[in-house]
Amino acid sequence: MINLYNTRIESLAIHRVGNKNKGEALLTSNSSTSLDDEMHSLLKEYFLKSFRSKEEAYYSFFHEDDLEFHEMYAFAKAIFSTPASLLENSKKMAKHLYEQSDHPHIRSGEVYICYFDNVMVDNNKTDAIGIFKSEIKQEFLQFEEGETDLKMILQQGVNLNKLDKGAIIFNVEEEAGYKILSVDSNRYDAKYWLESFLGVDVFEDENFFTKKYLKFCQDFAKDVVLPAEDKKEEVMFMNRAVNHFAKNDTFEETAFLNETLENPDLIPEFKNYKLEKGAKHSIEDVSTFPISNTAVSAARKGIKSVINLDTHVQIKMDFTNSSSAEKFIEKGWDEEKQMYYYLVYFNREEKK
Repeated sequence: MINLYNTRIESLAIHRVGNKNKGEALLTSNSSTSLDDEMHSLLKEYFLKSFRSKEEAYYSFFHEDDLEFHEMYAFAKAIFSTPASLLENSKKMAKHLYEQSDHPHIRSGEVYICYFDNVMVDNNKTDAIGIFKSEIKQEFLQFEEGETDLKMILQQGVNLNKLDKGAIIFNVEEEAGYKILSVDSNRYDAKYWLESFLGVDVFEDENFFTKKYLKFCQDFAKDVVLPAEDKKEEVMFMNRAVNHFAKNDTFEETAFLNETLENPDLIPEFKNYKLEKGAKHSIEDVSTFPISNTAVSAARKGIKSVINLDTHVQIKMDFTNSSSAEKFIEKGWDEEKQMYYYLVYFNREEKK
């Protein structure tokens, strides 16, 4: 989990990177940019706002041979070693970005590279490097006051409410390629930003495995539990799965299966499904790992606990009280109507 509330921009360099394919130029600054308190506050919010609301899906620098051959890793390592070298290494980063900007669809723009201090990652204080790019310019009106009237001037500028692209490299897990977060508002060129420029791959930590395993469970519930049982059991399996993750610090597959699959015949079905589909979710060889509470909370929000019936009736179950659905909801078959039914027990209706 990250906390950027007290983070400060200690140094900042700004460059302009054109589209190399179109013959546009690379302009690098020869000095760092000084910030007064007002500009610091505005730019900090512009740079970091998108990361506060973003799910923490980390990346790390990756090289198929050795990280020492990775350009961006080397630049970041040099900055962390000597923060005063930010300007020099930011020019190298901007040049590297320019070399990757060789597709006609890639937009030119300003690149802001800064050194952050007082960053909290997993409750540990560290520093970080931010790389941000503004691409889309918006029109706005300026007014020039004359002696007897106002003159209207149309100009273009950067919208500080929306960051186009950004990455934060946290000074943790250096040997693994650092932990990195990325945002990209313009998804049409995501490969250029993540792969060509940053050169990153998914960082396989507890957040990654928790999220991947729960998504795998969702697919299993839909593809196997629903056809074998019914919609109620599909929902209840995911209910039990999420609650198992929520109450444990470490995941262990055997204990998980014994607790969540009430029908023992489904346990070998789960193992076979994992052999078949596990690689798709990057969990084929995973049976134990630390659990990320952040990932569990995010997954809980995205899992539907609703049974939709063809009679335009919905039954919604509360994931925080999983035993209630099993105790107080029964499914049956009405011979006279030739229809299924759900029987719901309760003491009183709650008025909310």
